[in-house]
Amino acid sequence: MELTREIYWNIGHGAGTLVPMYLLVLATFAVLAWGAWQRIKVYRLGRPLQRFDDLPGRVSRALYQVLAQVRVMRVAGAGTAHGLFFWGFFLLFIGTCLIGLQADFTDPLFGLKFLKGRFYLLFSLVLDIAGAVAICMLAGLFVRRYLLKPAGLETRREDALIHGLLMVILVTGFVIEGARMAATELGTDLAYWSPVGLLFAKALAGLGEGGQRALHLALWWLHLLLALGFVAILPFTKLRHILTTSANYLFVDQGPKGGLVTLDMENEDAESFGAATLADLTWKDVFDGDACTLCKRCQDRCPAYATDKPLSPMKMVNQLQEVAFSNPGASLTETIGKDEIWSCTTCRACQEICPAVIEHVPKFVDLRRNLVLMEGEFPGEEVMTAVDNTEVNGNPLGMAFAGRGDWAAEFGVKSLAEDPDVDLLYFVGCYASFDKRNIKIARSFVKLCQAAGLKVGILGKEEKCCGEPVRKLGNEYLYQAVAAENIERIKGYGIKQIVTTCPHCFNTLAKDYADLGLDVPVEHYTVFLDRLLDKGSLKLGNPQHFTCTYHDSCYLGRYNDVYDAPRRLISRAGGALAEMAKSRAESFCCGAGGGRILAEEKLGTRISEARAGMAAETGAPLLLSSCPFCMTMFEDGIKGAGFEETLKPKDITEILVERLPAG
Repeated sequence: MELTREIYWNIGHGAGTLVPMYLLVLATFAVLAWGAWQRIKVYRLGRPLQRFDDLPGRVSRALYQVLAQVRVMRVAGAGTAHGLFFWGFFLLFIGTCLIGLQADFTDPLFGLKFLKGRFYLLFSLVLDIAGAVAICMLAGLFVRRYLLKPAGLETRREDALIHGLLMVILVTGFVIEGARMAATELGTDLAYWSPVGLLFAKALAGLGEGGQRALHLALWWLHLLLALGFVAILPFTKLRHILTTSANYLFVDQGPKGGLVTLDMENEDAESFGAATLADLTWKDVFDGDACTLCKRCQDRCPAYATDKPLSPMKMVNQLQEVAFSNPGASLTETIGKDEIWSCTTCRACQEICPAVIEHVPKFVDLRRNLVLMEGEFPGEEVMTAVDNTEVNGNPLGMAFAGRGDWAAEFGVKSLAEDPDVDLLYFVGCYASFDKRNIKIARSFVKLCQAAGLKVGILGKEEKCCGEPVRKLGNEYLYQAVAAENIERIKGYGIKQIVTTCPHCFNTLAKDYADLGLDVPVEHYTVFLDRLLDKGSLKLGNPQHFTCTYHDSCYLGRYNDVYDAPRRLISRAGGALAEMAKSRAESFCCGAGGGRILAEEKLGTRISEARAGMAAETGAPLLLSSCPFCMTMFEDGIKGAGFEETLKPKDITEILVERLPAG
């Protein structure tokens, strides 16, 4: 075996090759460093952002994501192929480094050879298998891109160059191995530990030793030049994502999931708010463009894109990148387009599935902040009216704030101003306070709490809109104004527990209000009631069997990972669940998020109708939800899609309250 290694290195690594090889390596990494620095200079055009806290934790989590390919392989097919290709190529890279370490360092300097014995046999087998897997996966990805041609997958000239370069590197590696084995290992047991190389060796056996050595030497240099070329072009091609996507795992936002930066609206030195040009974005926003792999997962899951709106999250991220590297002073609004900016429902489906952990939603909100706070522009007159109503009456529906708690009088539920001694504060929200359909949900929730022996209080006329819709529309100033009033009231009453029936209120009070000083536990009713049933505080009568489907609200599911509690409630009520094709983390938005609940949907088809169609496909007669926004959208969506006779929307509270024991 040692003789084999000696011959191998004499063929490719003669003493005369070391100096030019090292010079080429140095030149390659010089080009790599120069190219990387040119891009870093552009990243730095963005605003500072602290993403280097808890560095050891960030590094360990990033290494896990990169090496395990967790996010990449969440999608079967192309994701699996990419993950397997990565592992194959990575093992070959490690193997090459070990060979170089022995040949150029440990052996000549210390006489230490670790590629020997059984370790070398296993080493050879693993690298052969890794190379074969990498070739097969690369071929599969080529077929997908150029023959199957999935809709929406952008293919550029450099994609063919990259596929070709990687394939030639892999194949020449096996031909080199085959030539070496044909000259040194054929007919020995050693050859069987390199099964793929053995196939090439047999094919090259007829060349004779002289031809095999000549072929090996020529291809060795070609393989080296191609490999070094691959490294050198990383910053200049789509291949940069090998570095940037990996680095993006290091820079991931470790704050509350789905959180936004709370602007300092009192900052007198601020010349503008939101993002008008590249300089208004953070360096991470610019970096995200280089981390994007153009895999189109975000686009495939975008409800706006799926219903023929002009928005593509993938396109938006890459438009920002193009501006950064070609025209940093350009208007972002004009580059991306206002219809695109206003079409986002902030459902977070794009971020949840992105293998590069790109942050799409904050970019849209920053663009909206500039339009609203600096230009006074909204997506429609009806939105301006809703914003004015929120400012004047504390709700976007234009209802008198004095009647906010009228629905609760018949249940003996008082406002905290009347009786602050309660077990929990029910933060009702605007739709459950004023909308006739959603008032039924509020009443059902109160009945369930009372059945559990709990005393519920509300803020009544002192409650304002949580501010989430206007905030997602970009009006940070109004959001902070109503939030400050809500927080002051809640603190003033010394509340220890808050429960909401609205996921938007829940997410806002539980996460966003923390930036403004609220420190009170907040729960969504599904989690709260599930716990009451577990404890035995709340008891249901005999389950009444029924079939239904359930819609995962974006702000309960993707924003807060609450998927199981609602399903347990449905099961306890006797429900047989027929899941929609898009459920849990893959759930399709109802269309109300991002403040779109306040806006007319004028472009494309209605998102709510598309979702109603998905529910109807299950054959279930009931569409259950746990969000007043979703309920509002489904009431209209089911009618618009023509499913009134076969599909009825209900909230989980309504199902549960029907199953309370009589008396």
